[in-house]
Amino acid sequence: MTTSKEKFETKKLPMMPIRDVVIFPFMMTPFVVGRESSVRALEEALAADKKIFLATQHDASIDEPKANEIYQVGTIVNIVQSLKLPDGNIKVLVEGIERGRLLQASDVDGYMQASVRVARYPLEMNQQIEAGMQRVTTLFEQYVKLCQALNYETMISAVRMEDPAKLTDIIAANLQLSIEEKQELLEIFDPSERLSRIADVLDVEIEKLNVDRTIQSRVKRQMEKAQKEYYLNEKIKAIQKELGRGEKSEFDELKKKVDAAGMPKEVKDKALQELKKLEAMPPMSAESTVSRNYLDWLLAVPWKKRSKEIRNISRAEKVLNEDHYGLEKIKERILEFLAVRQLVKNPKGSILCFVGPPGVGKTSLGMSIAKATGRKFVRMSLGGVRDEAEIRGHRRTYIGALPGQIIQMMKKAGTKNPVFMLDEVDKMSMDFRGDPSAALLEVLDPEQNYMFVDHYLDVEYDLSQVFFIATANVMHTIPPALQDRMEVLRLHGYTEQEKVEIAKQFLVKKQMVQAGLSEKNVKFTDEAITALIRSYTREAGVRNLEREIGNVCRKVARKVVKEGVDYSIAITADNVNDFLGVIKFRDTLAHEKSEVGLVTGLAWTEVGGSILSTEVSVVEGKGAKPILTGKLGDVMQESAQAAVTYVRSRWQRLGLPRDFYRNIDIHVHVPEGAIPKDGPSAGITIATAISSALSKIPVRRDIAMTGEITLRGKVLPIGGLKEKLLAAHRAGLFEVILPRDNEKDLAEVPENLRNAMKLHFVDTMDQVLQIALEAPLPTTLHEDVTAQPLAPIPPSATEAPAAHQ
Repeated sequence: MTTSKEKFETKKLPMMPIRDVVIFPFMMTPFVVGRESSVRALEEALAADKKIFLATQHDASIDEPKANEIYQVGTIVNIVQSLKLPDGNIKVLVEGIERGRLLQASDVDGYMQASVRVARYPLEMNQQIEAGMQRVTTLFEQYVKLCQALNYETMISAVRMEDPAKLTDIIAANLQLSIEEKQELLEIFDPSERLSRIADVLDVEIEKLNVDRTIQSRVKRQMEKAQKEYYLNEKIKAIQKELGRGEKSEFDELKKKVDAAGMPKEVKDKALQELKKLEAMPPMSAESTVSRNYLDWLLAVPWKKRSKEIRNISRAEKVLNEDHYGLEKIKERILEFLAVRQLVKNPKGSILCFVGPPGVGKTSLGMSIAKATGRKFVRMSLGGVRDEAEIRGHRRTYIGALPGQIIQMMKKAGTKNPVFMLDEVDKMSMDFRGDPSAALLEVLDPEQNYMFVDHYLDVEYDLSQVFFIATANVMHTIPPALQDRMEVLRLHGYTEQEKVEIAKQFLVKKQMVQAGLSEKNVKFTDEAITALIRSYTREAGVRNLEREIGNVCRKVARKVVKEGVDYSIAITADNVNDFLGVIKFRDTLAHEKSEVGLVTGLAWTEVGGSILSTEVSVVEGKGAKPILTGKLGDVMQESAQAAVTYVRSRWQRLGLPRDFYRNIDIHVHVPEGAIPKDGPSAGITIATAISSALSKIPVRRDIAMTGEITLRGKVLPIGGLKEKLLAAHRAGLFEVILPRDNEKDLAEVPENLRNAMKLHFVDTMDQVLQIALEAPLPTTLHEDVTAQPLAPIPPSATEAPAAHQ
């Protein structure tokens, strides 16, 4: 800021940019000059009046800075001494004279010449200035006392002066500030303003030094405490040594444990080496804790202890039948495994993967296998795991490192041959920390897992005797390499009869015990259980069925408490809704009337099969592309377009004009529009619905269908046959149209389900229409008739009820 008291003067001087230092007036500073342009400027100044303008450059790494890369305010200095060094550099000692502002810089004979404006401030002393000087001097004394880098006596004698301008510059030169902060102080020309700014800076720096001192004293106290503890511990060790007990015997105990653990030679050598290191360490050191934890883990993992395996096939079969109803294929595989164990002395561990919808008993089946074979059971949930270290652990170099879950579970099992369940293996994910599914490749490979290496233990561990069982709801999310290492056994949904038996044998008893009821308090009839299955659950497994049985038992328990322990009731199909309220699902779809353009298809989902109604309406229009709604995926949309093209190609068979499509729009809708749907298996369902809507012939409502369609009307096979048939059976549909190529898959379908249903195997779409439509297609063929405007469609053919899934 300028005032009327300022006096300006402009000078031309050689200029030298300097690095990492700000020079103030009245400040003596030595430095070395090496740059060629700086040496030329120095020589020019020495040849003249020994005055040179010094300004700090913004970036110290630039060798030849331009004028705009140098601060505009610098210091005119007097060269007190100069000494040429052997390497060609010049060492100089300069003394600051006054501030200057760079107006212009030009290159003259290889050095920079500057036009510098000098502003001088004549300052009249007054009480305010004197008070400011007194405050700054007092603060600087406090600063020097706290700052160990400055000599107290020298600094205090240096600031005893009457000139405020000189006082502020000397203090600024000796403060431990950054280059930017010092440059800010240099750019304040007015001494009174500089005095105020110096006081503020000193306040902040004193506060910082006080905080540093507090921290240092705290650290010193902690160090003294640690030294004291170390000294006392050494005393205790010496006393215990004299008494012949204590720490030495603890190391002996550890050595005995290592010898008795049954470790392989390499592991034992590493454990003894670690024990030797532990003996040499101070007990209070952080490293000794890490080493001790490592030894504890090596000793905690089972190296030779194993469960005595039960290989009695009859007993195992009895246990499996007691715990689970059905699942014959799974039980056969387990009994085969036990038979092989009897014939082979050291067989490799098995790796099974149970795949099926929720609630079919995958996890509980693993527990039954452990019970049948007499092994320990451990379970590790992989749902949401996305860190490779969860499987292999962290290296010991990390603070708080631990082994991975595999080793932790082996410690929990306490034997080297447990049944190890890897639950929800399809729900692992991956991120920047690694891919846990890739780490599982080693664990689940019988050719590799005998030398599994955990990052924490850093020794080989034998997992070959572990019986691994993985569970998953779907296969497509499991990497192919991981699928290849497992034997996949599929658990399909239960039929209604199987659910009734499971409820009678297991679920009702379990829920009665949990509700505190006895057999005299409540009895479930078969009809009541069937009503629960049909009206209150829609699932492949039995989890919701168990939940609804539990709801009934709790309500009965309340009545027992209210009316006495002698209260008794039989749950029947007539009174079950008194306990559970309004039914959640309609019993059947078979009793509804047949309608035009409404077809029941079958779909596969992650939780089993379901029915999927498809509606088609034909309205007047311009013959545009078909309208497809219901949140259909790309494959399903393409399947619908193929169905439309097929119908157009069969105009004669359907009794339609050749150009029937020119004046109509076809709208295909799959209800429950919020649920995404995809896949090709709805092809014949959509084609049948379009054919019905165009021919005005209703589709039978007691029939369901599934199959992929081609442009030529061929019906191609589909997947998930058993789940889809179970879904049709649950919905009360006992007649189903299927592709002929799926006839070979009937072996997977339970016999009672096959006997309960009428199955039509077809090759072409014409066969589908012949079975599905209520009336035969017209025999009159249109030769070349121009399409007439669309006749109104009766309300009964367009108003479709809400579909059930």
